[in-house]
Amino acid sequence: MSTKKNAQARLGFKTGEHIVYPSHGVGRIMAIEEQEVAGFKLELFVISFEKDKMTLRVPLPKIASVGMRKLSETNIVEKSLETLQGRARVKRTMWSRRAQEYEAKINSGDLVAISEVVRDLYRSDTQPEQSYSERQLYEAALDRMARELSAVQDLTETEAIKLIEQNLLKGPRRGPAASKAAEEVDTDVEEEEEEAA
Repeated sequence: MSTKKNAQARLGFKTGEHIVYPSHGVGRIMAIEEQEVAGFKLELFVISFEKDKMTLRVPLPKIASVGMRKLSETNIVEKSLETLQGRARVKRTMWSRRAQEYEAKINSGDLVAISEVVRDLYRSDTQPEQSYSERQLYEAALDRMARELSAVQDLTETEAIKLIEQNLLKGPRRGPAASKAAEEVDTDVEEEEEEAA
């Protein structure tokens, strides 16, 4: 049996506010409820993740340990966009170890760390294809970053992804084939336009 609390705010968070839950991304606090569990009264944040069609109930005492936080400030958003423009830093370790590190960064909820994953796994049209697991991690990081940017800057997710991609394109060319492949881009574009017509 649960009853909704009259209180609109707890621990600096309030109902209706967007938050970042590290392992799931951006959600919205729908309510603060009180439930009785094993004879103890427990206050819970009810958090909705619309895109995932999921609702979490998180006990207030667990908020700090799970790393739930408010949306990033403007300066953090700017730093994450600048990070995208940097040179990819790919360690020369086995893919399984790098994949674990990328996964940890994505689930950290740290916007700048997530932008590092997006930058490091990004492939332009002129670069070799990604493996399936690289693509999955890239898309997970891109999705997390786009959701937070869209919430902070009041953009649609599509607009946020375009903003991310514009910043990625400002970065240095990656890969030895980039300059050679750049010459071939014009013919590829013409072929695609002919196919589309």
